[in-house]
Amino acid sequence: MTTPPAPTTSPTGAPGAPPAAAPTPRGPARPALSWPLLALVALCVGTLVATIVYPTYSNYDSMYSLVWGRELLDGQLPSFEAYRAPTQHPLAVLFGALLALFGYSGDRLLVLATLVSFVVLAVVLYQLGRTAFTALVGLIAAVILCTRFDFPFLAARGYLDIPYLALVLWAALLEARRSRRGRPVLVLLLLAGLLRPEAWLLSGLYWLWLFPKASWRERIVDALLVGAAPLIWVATDFVVTGDPLYSHTHTSGLAEELGRQKGLAEVPGAMMSFLKSLVKFPVAVAGAAGLALAVWLVPTRTRVPLALLVAGLGTFLLVGAAGLSVINRYLLVPSLMVMLFAAFAVGGFTVLQEGRLRQVWTWLAVAAVAFAAVWTLLRVDLNRLSGELTFRGDSRAALKSLLEDPQVRAAAACGPITTPNHKLVPDVRWILDLPEPRVLARSDRDASAGVDTGVALLAARRSVLLRQGFNPDDDSAADTLLNVPPPGFTRIAGNAFYAAYARCA
Repeated sequence: MTTPPAPTTSPTGAPGAPPAAAPTPRGPARPALSWPLLALVALCVGTLVATIVYPTYSNYDSMYSLVWGRELLDGQLPSFEAYRAPTQHPLAVLFGALLALFGYSGDRLLVLATLVSFVVLAVVLYQLGRTAFTALVGLIAAVILCTRFDFPFLAARGYLDIPYLALVLWAALLEARRSRRGRPVLVLLLLAGLLRPEAWLLSGLYWLWLFPKASWRERIVDALLVGAAPLIWVATDFVVTGDPLYSHTHTSGLAEELGRQKGLAEVPGAMMSFLKSLVKFPVAVAGAAGLALAVWLVPTRTRVPLALLVAGLGTFLLVGAAGLSVINRYLLVPSLMVMLFAAFAVGGFTVLQEGRLRQVWTWLAVAAVAFAAVWTLLRVDLNRLSGELTFRGDSRAALKSLLEDPQVRAAAACGPITTPNHKLVPDVRWILDLPEPRVLARSDRDASAGVDTGVALLAARRSVLLRQGFNPDDDSAADTLLNVPPPGFTRIAGNAFYAAYARCA
């Protein structure tokens, strides 16, 4: 008798079931695509490429920081009181001294450091948006920042506003991640306060925020940190000029001389105009809408961004009331918060649960992004932006080449080098390593009176005339004649940007 075969059994033990197929081996899990990381890589690569293609140089204020830093290395007091010199910023002067150790290349290193600061600023803005709201909001805010070309253009010209903004937003990020973070925030605001005095107000307000839950020892130590920046600033002014309030009085006087002061009644209008110009109209409208939505939906998360926005706007009003220069750079911090709230208006649907409202908001956000892209493409003149950057690199190379011409160097031994106005003075001093009396502006009538030997630099083309040859606040004939060769001076060298005339006794 034949024995029947044993029934097959599945791995689960069910008789008669066919054998289960062997599980398909899986490879290692692939990491999720990180859009913020890709955006950061693109920003770094773009910054590097732009730095190579457009080798720009420092702006007027930053050039003086380098000149003053080199004077410190030479054992001299910085020439803060030079004709139409900008307001000194202690940390910028100290950094200028460090970069001056690298010689002429220090100028380019300053721009590179500022561009790195811009990348840091974009990262910190993303992190602040992510911490306060969501990662998508932070990413959109960083993209808005990079497409508001005033900001990367400030970085490309070495403006100290960019590292200042990075320090302030870094401090805000620490506070957003942990309420009443304390000393690390104050240290960052101290450094920011050595770049721009607006940070003093932020430090004072933050100290008041810490006060209720701090011990008396902590209150005293924190107060020393709050007061350190203004004390260092005042001490620097006193040592160099003998006037502890020199920066304040000089800034006020220069603002009046350059026509940058406004009456108190004009300040609110200027504030709205500057904000709109910095962030552009669609972002300004989206920022207002995003602020309202954030306060309605997630009020506790708006604490830090809203505080920065209010403090920044209040600071601008105080600056105008104090008679200082009313310029758009004093609104950079609140403009960043407008960008952040605009990002919330677009990506804030990510704070909602799945539902009808989130779906509608998502489609509206897609439409808003499409509108913003078209708006930007129709209004941004990339050729003009490229031309501006190209001019800054080519004109500096031309100026350096002219000043290093053997005939120009020989004629410079006969007397000072004079420029049409103050705009080229720090560049000439930096390139040739000359002290203040050796480079004069012909618009400084008192200093240049009687100078009838030396080298006279003149603009040789329209673009140079408009940027460095004429004073836009002076439409008189006397201003025009500053770009005419002085009597007795003959042309000795020139290029497509500048010409040099000389006379020796």
